[in-house]
Order: sequence, then C-alpha cells, then structure tokens
Amino acid sequence: MQIKVPQFLEIEDKIFGPFTFKEFAYLTGGGGICFVFYRVLGIYIGFIPIALVAGLSLALTFYKPNNKPFVYMLEAGIQYLMQDKLYIWKRREVTAEDRKKMQTQAKKVAPNPVNKLTGSKLRDLAWSLDVLDLKK
Repeated sequence: MQIKVPQFLEIEDKIFGPFTFKEFAYLTGGGGICFVFYRVLGIYIGFIPIALVAGLSLALTFYKPNNKPFVYMLEAGIQYLMQDKLYIWKRREVTAEDRKKMQTQAKKVAPNPVNKLTGSKLRDLAWSLDVLDLKK
C-alpha cells in the first residue's frame, strides 16, 4: 500500500491570481483604508496617511527579506520594542598598565595643550576674519 506524502507544506496556495489569501487581504485592506482616508481627509490632507498605509500594504505583500514574509520582521520588531530590556554595567578595575596606556593614547590624540590666546593673535584673527575694524 502506497501513501502519498505531502510535500512543500511551507508554500501557500495562490488563490487570487498571483497572490495568496494573506497577500490579497493585505492589498485589499490597505486599499480600503486608503480609500477611507481619501474620502474623510481629502487628497491634500490625507496624502501622508495614505502614503504610509499604502507603503505598509505593499511591503507586507511584496517585500520578502531573506525569503520570508515582511510580517515576520514586523512582528519581531514590535516584540523587541515591547519587551523589557536589561542593561548591565560591570565595573572594570583599571590597572596601572591600563592607566599608562590611556595616558599615552590621550597624548597621541592631543599632543599640544591649548595655547593661550594672546592679544596679537586675537588681533590677527579679527583682522583675518574681517570682523573688527582695528583702526577705529
């Protein structure tokens, strides 16, 4: 007795042309919401909400990152935003060697301390910027 084993269970059936039932629902739902925004708000005021809903509807229907539906990525993002996050800071003891390394790195980044601004340098700077007229 031979039994046929179903294969390709992950692939959904195409019901409405090239679309599955979910994809068709995303498109018709997005189109319906866009129509409601158009009727209630008009085209000029409702342009931004219509564009957002249409973009989300099209992304849910056609965008498949890593060959998975976009709704999985959207769901994971919402779960990440809603879950509690635990931030742990572990204090690290600084040894003498680490302190020396940090000091040498600081010297490499800023080898010269900031020079004091003398009157002649300030006068030259003002003259070069043409902000002040020093002849007055």
